Amino acid sequence: MSPGRVDLRLAPSAIVAWAVSLAAAYLPSLWTAVLCVALAVAACLLLTGRAVARKRPRTLPATLAVACLFGAAVAAHAAMDAGPRQDSPVAEAATSRDSVVIHVRVVGDPLELGTDSRGAGRWAVPAEVIDIAADGKLITSHARVLLTGGEGWDRVVPGQKVRTAGKLKPAKAGQVEAGVLAAATPPMQPDVRRTQDSQPRPEAPGNIPQGGPAQLKRQFNTAAEWLPGDAAGLLPGMVTGDTTGLDESLEAAMKTTGTTHLTAVSGANCSLILGGLVLLARSLRLARGVAAIVALVGLAAFVMMVGPDASVLRAAVMGAIGLTALSGGRQGRSLGFLCLAVTGLLILDPSLGTSIGFLLSVLSTLGIVLLARPIASWAPAWVPSWLASAVAVPLAAQLLCGPVIVALQPQFSSYALLTNIAVAPFVAPVTILGTIAVPLVPLLPWLAIVPVAIAGTSAGAVAAIARFFSALPGAALPWPEGPAGIATMMLWSVVTILLVWLVLHPAWVGSAVLSLHRRLVFLIAAAEADVCRRWIKDHSAGGRARGRADTGQRGCGIDDHHA
Repeated sequence: MSPGRVDLRLAPSAIVAWAVSLAAAYLPSLWTAVLCVALAVAACLLLTGRAVARKRPRTLPATLAVACLFGAAVAAHAAMDAGPRQDSPVAEAATSRDSVVIHVRVVGDPLELGTDSRGAGRWAVPAEVIDIAADGKLITSHARVLLTGGEGWDRVVPGQKVRTAGKLKPAKAGQVEAGVLAAATPPMQPDVRRTQDSQPRPEAPGNIPQGGPAQLKRQFNTAAEWLPGDAAGLLPGMVTGDTTGLDESLEAAMKTTGTTHLTAVSGANCSLILGGLVLLARSLRLARGVAAIVALVGLAAFVMMVGPDASVLRAAVMGAIGLTALSGGRQGRSLGFLCLAVTGLLILDPSLGTSIGFLLSVLSTLGIVLLARPIASWAPAWVPSWLASAVAVPLAAQLLCGPVIVALQPQFSSYALLTNIAVAPFVAPVTILGTIAVPLVPLLPWLAIVPVAIAGTSAGAVAAIARFFSALPGAALPWPEGPAGIATMMLWSVVTILLVWLVLHPAWVGSAVLSLHRRLVFLIAAAEADVCRRWIKDHSAGGRARGRADTGQRGCGIDDHHA
């Protein structure tokens, strides 16, 4: 494959895998199994037909056969996952809308849902059922449920075991959970007892996992509390994704300026960690293969440190692909890696197909793979390469993510690109030094003060920039909702890339304008000549008409030769 050629051979595999995961989210488990068999049969037929046609080898049937095999693998996994979700006793209790007492293990971070009628915060917590008491029976299950509650649910952490009571309702179509529980009580200890006032005893700190990512996050939060202003709440969010201490006004400012991705463990974090490790290994004169192994081991340690859940693993994979695309690798090869990563992640977890976070992650990485390097190459020779990349990367990501973002929140962040460019120099110190400080906090707390201070200062600068741009006039403009808004944003993305190309190619624009001017002058002159010819022809009869024709001929500036 030539360096400038885009390799699309794995694109059908990614498309088919994603389509199958979306279909499996809404189909019954039986029909998902039927889909798996149908794709497997289609793959066999394609491979058999290619083997028969030996006269002229064709790659299209083989490419489609591989796509069908990957789709069958996604369907098989989805069918196995759909059984507990659709046919388990938990799903039956949810269909009956029973009031239950449930014992669960938290498997994800709390997600804020907003406030209730009293102004109290509401949270959604993904969990896995251990046992459930419903209709006088104790049911043991491993089905997934989504807990929604108020007080206390913002403080639970992954791995924590809690018990609560409430009404279990069926999940919406497309959700991976077997049901949704509206918790009527705060999270309680699994062996909860009634006190003298008959009130449940809340979850005690002793039941919170004392090791692993949750404990590291808590210790890092405590170590950052002495930082001034917004830095104390923003630094843990940018390093470990823990936004519990983030100020509400700062969170709103970051939403307005399109920088909320900085408060989650994203592909950008993983790219910075991976790139920093590669540079460190190469500076120590390690071989390229050894440097790659060191970087991957370091990235794996980072993933384990912040918590190896699905979103972090997805971010690590996308970050590695984005770094590959920016480090001078072939564009076609990077696109192939992206398609292979999408297919592999969907095989491992088919529920990612319905995840908006996964969609945005793939689109931003796709933008970096396809557009970042070409946009950076458009910059004039006097512009440093690092500055061109600093502008090209966020622009490429936003061009592809824009339609999805306005579908979720119909508003246009006018200064999103400028804000992301302005905060870019401060993101690397926060991510790298903050990550270094996380393991140092429990081991050598006195040594962790230095990286925490530098990273905190950079985080404070990010917060100040976000607040500055969010306070400017027109920072958040209304945008059409629904399909019209999505189509309008897609058109705006195309217009934006054309405008950027025109601005960065002034010589071509100047020559094009001059060429257009010459063509217009020629067309106008030709039109005038045609009008004069018609006038002469209409008034050429008779002597007086001939005189008028001569007069008109001279008035038009046309001599006998041209006439």
